[in-house]
Amino acid sequence: MEESAIQEKAERIRDVIRYISKFRNAAVVIHLDDRVIDSPLFSNHIRDISLIHEAGLKVIIVPGAHKRIDNILSQNGIKWTMKNGIRITTPDAMPIIKNAAFDVSNIVMTSLAGEHLTAVIGNWVRARGKGVLSGVDYGTAGEIDKLDDETIQTVLDNGFIPIFPCIGWSLNGKPYNISSVELASQIAMHMKADKLFYLLPDAELSEKYFTIPCEQGRTESGCIPAMNIEEVGTFLACNKKADKVKLKDADKDYFDSMISIVKLSREAVLKGVTRVHVLNSSLEGTLPCEIFSDFGSGTMIYSSNYGKIRAMRREDIPAVMSLIRPFVKKKILLPRTEQDFEATYNDYIVYELDGAVRACAALHIYDRTQAEIAGVAVDESCAHIGVGPKMIQYLIEKAKVINLASVFILTTQTADWFERLGFVPDSVENLPAERKKIWNPKRGSKPYRLNIK
Repeated sequence: MEESAIQEKAERIRDVIRYISKFRNAAVVIHLDDRVIDSPLFSNHIRDISLIHEAGLKVIIVPGAHKRIDNILSQNGIKWTMKNGIRITTPDAMPIIKNAAFDVSNIVMTSLAGEHLTAVIGNWVRARGKGVLSGVDYGTAGEIDKLDDETIQTVLDNGFIPIFPCIGWSLNGKPYNISSVELASQIAMHMKADKLFYLLPDAELSEKYFTIPCEQGRTESGCIPAMNIEEVGTFLACNKKADKVKLKDADKDYFDSMISIVKLSREAVLKGVTRVHVLNSSLEGTLPCEIFSDFGSGTMIYSSNYGKIRAMRREDIPAVMSLIRPFVKKKILLPRTEQDFEATYNDYIVYELDGAVRACAALHIYDRTQAEIAGVAVDESCAHIGVGPKMIQYLIEKAKVINLASVFILTTQTADWFERLGFVPDSVENLPAERKKIWNPKRGSKPYRLNIK
């Protein structure tokens, strides 16, 4: 095996170990759309949930039952209507709805038992009827009134997996049909969960269905890998109903459901849930990839303090050397030894993500008027979320604070990237004398400069 392949494999293993340590005893709420239960990958997802539980995370499952309820109501000749994504039925439908919801939960519980896990289906949700809103009688549809947090916590502490059917009960025992996606969000908020997952068929926040702001990071396939709270606000502003006119009817339903989940995700993060993940259940392994790596296969919604820029410390040297190694191999960066970093680490900043260094950059000051931005490296896993520009902007602001007139860079392969950030071509003759001495004409690095005064 080549050295680079071994290093890449080792880094993935380190990530898994780091995340297992970070999330041990963390509460994780998983919403399972019932179309997932009918899919060929259902057993794979259950196996992954089992592994997540074995790793020490406290798992809570909220199965959806929309499709199952549709089918059973149709079989019994009971009609219903939908209003604002809410099912409206007459009271005679409620026993059938309740049975359908519990049937789905039983399927999940039985599948977990096949993985030697004990799950418990409970009536831990107090609900009240939605009543009549704007002249519409919502009948058997309910809203979450209260959760039995203490009992839920006891179940988790005993090593069991609680399963929540999409049914709530009033104080006098009357059942109501409640939204499973809203229930998952409410449970995550009440339990201050570290993670909330929405596992949905073909779920993707991509250019295919949505307008994505130009500054928003995206994957090569046009999907959004991650959004902080501010970016979610911008995304929602760009995707109002008027923007859907070109979508087919089925796509409009998908659009509405995904926008609803994005709004619920934002609310959950604002109220204490660390991260929310919207995942495509059609991809095998999407759950462990999302938990045990920086960025998995879906879209993560998080608070703005998810990653941070900070000054490099001496103990970061091994991590930074590992980070720049691929860039040195591609001859994008010059080699730097451990002694080089010992002498200059105070010039560097790093981007830290969940305790791991994922980017670095330096500001080398040569005189009272100018400085060089150098050693810019961003791990591939973070390349699509705008970390590089944030690092450069951070150093530019630092240069402004110390009253420098300009900053410059020397590059052989990344000129276009720096030009997009406002740098313009410059002459080697304008470099400070100290830097000009070590400029190598054989390498042929081109200078670019940004005036900041």
